[in-house]
Amino acid sequence: MKILKREHDSYRLRIECEDDLWALARLCVKGRFFGMLGHRRDQTTGGQEGGRAKVAMRKTMWIKLAIESSQFQLFSENLRVHGIIDEAQIDKGSHHTHIVEPRDEIELFSALGFPKVDHDLVKEACASSGQTKVVIIMVEADEVVLFELSSRGMREVSMWTMRGGGKYDGAKASEGVSKNFFAKIANEITEYLPQNTPMVLAGPGHARERLAPLLEGPKQLISTSMGARAGANEIIRDGLAGAVLADHAMVQETILLEEAWKRISTDTAVAYGRTQIEAALEQGAIETLLISADVLREQDWTVITESLSDIGAELVQCSTDHDAGQQLLGMGGAIALLRFKV
Repeated sequence: MKILKREHDSYRLRIECEDDLWALARLCVKGRFFGMLGHRRDQTTGGQEGGRAKVAMRKTMWIKLAIESSQFQLFSENLRVHGIIDEAQIDKGSHHTHIVEPRDEIELFSALGFPKVDHDLVKEACASSGQTKVVIIMVEADEVVLFELSSRGMREVSMWTMRGGGKYDGAKASEGVSKNFFAKIANEITEYLPQNTPMVLAGPGHARERLAPLLEGPKQLISTSMGARAGANEIIRDGLAGAVLADHAMVQETILLEEAWKRISTDTAVAYGRTQIEAALEQGAIETLLISADVLREQDWTVITESLSDIGAELVQCSTDHDAGQQLLGMGGAIALLRFKV
C-alpha cells in the first residue's frame, strides 16, 4: 500500500498487493465514504435505433459511495465495497459495488477523521506491502500438505496422500511407487508456485530430503515433531524458519499469543476479558495489548486503546485468519501481556 495523499478526513491510497486488501477491508466501515473509478451504464444512450434495440453505453467515471458494507476473504484477489452512490456523473442515490484489486487507486473519507488505530494499520500495511509470500510444505513418507502464507494468514492449498481408505497400516510402499509419488507432487508444486517463491520443507522424518532435490528455487529444510497443519503451526509458533518468516505479521502475532497462552497456564502476568484488561490499564501494567482488528472496530475500545500510549504500552491488531487468531477470538478477541501480575 502506498499513501498518495493524506488529510485529516481522507486518504488517497494505491493498492499494491493482495495483502493490502486485508487492511483496507478493516477501514471500509459503514458511515465512511469510498471513491474510485468505476463503470455505470448510461441509460440515456439506450433505446431504439433503426428499429433495433440499442444497449446503453457503459461509461467509466469516478464514483463515490456511502459505504454500507464490504466483503473480503484472505487470499482472494479483490475486495468488494458496497454502498449508495453519493457522487458520480449519473445514478446518484443508486446502489453500486466497487471491486478493488491490486494497482487500483482509491480514496477513503471519514467526516469524523480517522482514529489512531486506523492510522497505525495504514502505516503497517505500507511497511509490509509487497512482502514475499512463502509456502510451507509438510512432508511425510505417505502424505504431503502445501500451505500458503501471507502476512496475515495461512491456508491449506493442496494435499497429496498415498493412504487408502481407513487407517493407514504402516506398510512401506515400494520404492518405485514412492518415487513416482514425490515426482508427481514436485511437478504440481512447480506448476502452481511463481518462480523463486521461498519454500520451507518440513516434517518429522526424512521424507523432506527426498522431495527437496525435485523442487527448484530457494528452500529451507526443517525438522518438526509433527506433520500436516500441526507441524506448520509449530514452525510459526517456535520461529523455526528464522528470517524467512520473521517479518510476517502473522508470525509475530502467533509468537506473542503463544506467550499469552503460556502465561494463562502458569497464572502469571496476563489479563483477558474487558474487566481484567481495564483493571490492568488503570494500574499501568499493560505491556502489549493483542486484539482482533475486527473486534477493535466492532466494539468500542477507543478509551482503552487511546490510553495505551500514556503508559508506554503497545497495541497489536491481530488477524483471525490463522489458528492462533481463532484462539484469540475464543478468548473474547483481546488479551494483554502485562509487566507484572495484577
